[in-house]
Amino acid sequence: MSILQGGYVDCSHGVPRVLVSLAVSRGIGDRTLKQWITSEPESKILKIVPEFEFMIMASDGLWDKVSNQEAIDLAPPFCVGNDKLEPLSACKKLVELSASRGSNDDASVMIVQLHRFCS
Repeated sequence: MSILQGGYVDCSHGVPRVLVSLAVSRGIGDRTLKQWITSEPESKILKIVPEFEFMIMASDGLWDKVSNQEAIDLAPPFCVGNDKLEPLSACKKLVELSASRGSNDDASVMIVQLHRFCS
C-alpha cells in the first residue's frame, strides 16, 4: 500500500497518478518521487487449501481493462485439473482481452496452479 507524504494523487484518464506524473505503481520506485511516496507492502499469509485452484498474477496492463472476476471466470477451463501447458493459453487469452479493450500498456500474466502445493 502506498503512503503519500505531502504529495497528492490525481486521476488522469482513469489512472491514479502521483503529482500528475507517474502511475502510483511506477511512482513507488521512481527516485524523483521518493520524497512524496514510500512503499510499505501489504501482505497476507494464507495456507493453500484444495479450494484454491489457481493464482493469477498480472501487471496493471491487464488489471486496468479486465476485472478480477472476469479473469477468474476465464481461467478455469484452461487451468483446473489440467497439468499441460493450458494455463499459458489462459494467460494469452487474458492479454488478448485486455488488448481488445484498448490497453496500450504492457500486460504480463502468470497463472500458478495451486493443487501442486496443497498438503
